[in-house]
Parts: sequence; C-alpha cells; structure tokens
Amino acid sequence: MQRLLTDLGDPQRRYPAIHVVGTNGKTSTTLLTAALLRAEGLSVGAYISPHVRGWSERIQVDGADADLDAALARVRPQAAGATQFEVLTAAALADFAAREVDVAVVEAGLGGRYDATNVLAASVVVLTNVSRDHTDVLGDTREAIAGEKLAVVSEGATVILGDPEWEGLARANGAALVELPGASNLALAVAAAEAQLGRPADPHAADGLRVPGRLERRGERPLEIWDGAHNLAGIGYLLPRLPAREYTIVASILAEKDAEAMLRALTAVGSSFVATQSSNARALPAGELARLAEPHFASVEAVSDPVGAVSRARDLAERDGAVLVTGSLYLLSDLYNP
Repeated sequence: MQRLLTDLGDPQRRYPAIHVVGTNGKTSTTLLTAALLRAEGLSVGAYISPHVRGWSERIQVDGADADLDAALARVRPQAAGATQFEVLTAAALADFAAREVDVAVVEAGLGGRYDATNVLAASVVVLTNVSRDHTDVLGDTREAIAGEKLAVVSEGATVILGDPEWEGLARANGAALVELPGASNLALAVAAAEAQLGRPADPHAADGLRVPGRLERRGERPLEIWDGAHNLAGIGYLLPRLPAREYTIVASILAEKDAEAMLRALTAVGSSFVATQSSNARALPAGELARLAEPHFASVEAVSDPVGAVSRARDLAERDGAVLVTGSLYLLSDLYNP
C-alpha cells in the first residue's frame, strides 16, 4: 500500500485525516463526522466500507458519491498486484487529493495495524468500541483486538474513545490527548469534529443524516426495518433501538460469526424467522441457518433468495405486523441491488 501511494505521489499527505477504527459503528461515525465538518464550511472526503447501495458509496466528497470509474482510473496504472481493498483505498485517497478536500474521514476496513488505511498518520483517531469479531485475524481477546485497532495511532495524535478501558493503550501508542465523550456514534463524531476544528461543532448539523442499512425504515405496512448488525455486539446495539413490536425476522449470517448467540438475542423481538443467504461466499446456507434457528423460534423457514425471503416475511407479518431484516450488510447490499 505504501509503495502504491508513493507511485501516486503520496496523495494522503495533502490533507489532514481523521481515522475511524472499531468493531461496530464505524460507518455511521465516519459519515456523522463528515457531515459535522461540512456544516462548518469545510470540503470533506469520506471513505467507508462495505457498501450497501453500490460501490461508489464508498468514496464520498461533500456528501455525494464519487465518480468511481474516474477515481479508479486515476490509480489503475500503478495498481498491478494490489488487492481490491487496496485499490479502492488508494482511489479514495487520490480522489480526495485531486478534489482538494480540506479534511478526509477514513473508516478502517479490518483491524488497523495491517489495514490498507494505516497510511494516514492521522492527527485524530476514533475507536468506536471493541468486541470479539474477526478473531482469526485480530486475536481472541478484546485486549488483543484493541491493540490491533489502536496500532494506527501516530505520535501526538488525539484519540477519541467510546470506551475508557483503552485509554492507557492509546497513550502507550503515542496519543497526546485522549477524549472520552461517551459511546454513542454522535458523541464520538462531535468529539472528532471538534478535535479537528479546534472549536465547538453543532451536533444538530447532522440531524438529517440517514445511513443506508442502519436502522433504515423501508416500509410502514408492514413496518419494515433494515439494519446490517453483523455480530452479537451489533445485534445488542440494534435491539433496544427498535420500535416496540413483534417482528418477523429475516437474516443471513456469515459462517465465522457466532450465529447461535445472534439468533438467541433476536428472539427478544420476534418468534418467526426466515433464514436466507447473501451472495457472499462466506454466508451460511439458508438451510443450515434455519437448522440453527429452529430451537429458538416458534416458526422457521428457509428461503435462499434474499428478495424472496423478504417477500415471504412480509406475507407472514401481514399489513399490521413488522419485519426486521438483519445479520449482514452483504444481505442488505443484495436487496439494494437484486
């Protein structure tokens, strides 16, 4: 990644950056921070992953999706041998430089230490939270995972933490200032924006922001909510924020996740479950997910096609009921792009 950026003239050095790492809430925090900075009159680049609506959603300037073809064309001649995520990251960083943004807010892909985004030397780093996820890559304990994520901290950086547990680790990694604004995505975003600005930011400036696939209300009769909660911690964040209803649940879950625990948690909001599978190769087959769900739900069906699964859930819920679609951002992407 460093060689690729060197060949491109180190575009990431042409603007300050805010680096967002963590297990859950990274995309929301990234886009909230970008919105707050735009409201202060800055031109802002934002880089997120994975996408829900489409690939161009990953690279945004001033709240609008980038011209992805143009961004990729800018880096393609130098990108032989790079991975897909490395190419996308380089395209984002180069596009921000070409469009002369005042600041970029960049979401890490996986972990931090070896992530393609760990080329920023960001002056502000946000750690949203730490849960046991991707343990095969990041380690089997929260402490190990936090270490991988906070490895992106550069000497003298300001670190914004959603959990005070990691203050010592942040300082050991070189943080000059650690702020503890609370665990909510908005609180983290406000602290990050204010650290970058050096002055207060209006939290209401982001009131109109809607992040695709995060508590997204897609219908009313029946009530239909899509949320990409893809691990137990994400489900734990989602459930208390749902309107109080009995839901028919549609889910796809990746094989490496703790599906049993996620399914048990989902029983808190519904007793009917429709198992499906996203197009991601790591998704559990619908039949296998249904088998895992059967001990936990009164009614379980398997519908492999995501569009068909949601249609079946709507039928089961009827017009006065409610449908929750969750378990995987890849599932939501398939539904956005059938």
